[in-house]
Amino acid sequence: MPDYRRAHVPGGTFFFTVVTEDRARFLCNRPARRMLRAAFRECRRRWPFTIESIVLLPDHLHAIWTLPRGDTDYSRRWAFIKKQFTKAWLASGGDEQNRSPSRRNDRRRGVWQRRFWEHTILDEADFIHHVEYIHFNPVRHGLANCPHDWACSSFPRAVRLGRYPMDWACTCEGQRAPVPGFERIMRTIGE
Repeated sequence: MPDYRRAHVPGGTFFFTVVTEDRARFLCNRPARRMLRAAFRECRRRWPFTIESIVLLPDHLHAIWTLPRGDTDYSRRWAFIKKQFTKAWLASGGDEQNRSPSRRNDRRRGVWQRRFWEHTILDEADFIHHVEYIHFNPVRHGLANCPHDWACSSFPRAVRLGRYPMDWACTCEGQRAPVPGFERIMRTIGE
C-alpha cells in the first residue's frame, strides 16, 4: 500500500488541488458552488483557516490556505468539506460516478477523488507563483480569455483589494499580453 506523506507545518500556507471523481464536470454550476460555499463556511466555523486564493473549474479546484498558528490539520478540513458537499449534492439529486464494489464496501461515494494534492508554500515568491497559477488557470484550460472573465475565482476579490489590475494577464483583443513567466509557471505546477 502506498505511503502518502503530508507536510505538517504548524500554521503553514498550502496549495491544494482537489479533483472530482472521474473528472466529472459539475463544480461550476450554481447549485454546486452554493453547496461548496456552505461546506467551506461550516468548516471554517469549526476549524478556522484563511483562504488566500481559490479557483473552481468544472472538474477540479485549486486553493491556497493558511492555517492558524500551531495547526497542521488541513486533511481533516478537506475531508469535512468533501463530505458535507457530497451529502448536500446527492440529497439535491446531483449525480455521482459509478462506484466499484470495494468503494461501496468502504462507503465511498462517487463525487470526489479519494485524495488531494498538496504543496507547502515555501516563501513569498512561491506564494506569488501559486496565486498567479490559480488566477490564470481558467485561461490555461481554455475556459476564459482572461482571468477577469472567470467568475469562479478569487481574482475579482484580488482586483478589489488592489493586488492586481483588472487587465492582469489579459489576452483580450487590445489588452496587454500574458504576464512574462507564465510558460514557466504552467510547466512547473501540475494538475
